[in-house]
Amino acid sequence: MASIMKTKLLMTFKDEDAKKVSLTVDEPRADLTETEIKDVMDLVVSKNIFAPNGLDIVSTVDAKIVVTDTTEYDLV
Repeated sequence: MASIMKTKLLMTFKDEDAKKVSLTVDEPRADLTETEIKDVMDLVVSKNIFAPNGLDIVSTVDAKIVVTDTTEYDLV
């Protein structure tokens, strides 16, 4: 039996159609601050660097750190 813990930064935005769009970053720094996250999200919007489904990202919605702890069992 093995336990695997993973961390992701989940950033949610809205596109031109007011639909939610999410971007994730695997294994973000442990000392990442709320200000740093907000600054990066604002940069994504202002630089217009992503266009999911051909639509621009126009605003930030929220961000969260998601931690998953998975236990694997060897059933063989």
